[in-house]
Amino acid sequence: MSLPDAGDEPQKHPLIHNLGHAGLIPLVGLALLIWLVRPDLQAWVALALASYAALITSFLGGIHWGIGWSQMTRFPHNKTHFLWGVMPSLLAWPGLVMPPYAGLAWLGLVLIVCYLVDRKLYAQAGLAVWLELRFRLSAVAALSCFIGAGAL
Repeated sequence: MSLPDAGDEPQKHPLIHNLGHAGLIPLVGLALLIWLVRPDLQAWVALALASYAALITSFLGGIHWGIGWSQMTRFPHNKTHFLWGVMPSLLAWPGLVMPPYAGLAWLGLVLIVCYLVDRKLYAQAGLAVWLELRFRLSAVAALSCFIGAGAL
């Protein structure tokens, strides 16, 4: 199995689509569950949702380290991906220590900010073809955080 080429059409890689969408299951499921459980259990569901959202946000930063490493020989002085790559984790962390309603709203906002930054950086890295999938995944992830926050 070969790695996808940056210019490949995402449709050529259904596994990537399937895994990306599968990664939304905990977000959507927990966002719905938080509305269904007893009030005394909502804090636990909110913590699970916020923790998973923060993990996903950190993963988005890790992607940039991969992009940076893959382009190191062609652009040895370009540190943008490495510098931005640590920011999603740093931005997500406060969402875990805030009250759940605020933390989930914060994480939803951070996911949107990450997408907006990635629109520029993916395009510069020749990965613009992946932005449609990235938008869908980010929109559902952020919306899940906002829906979860709305229950609290």
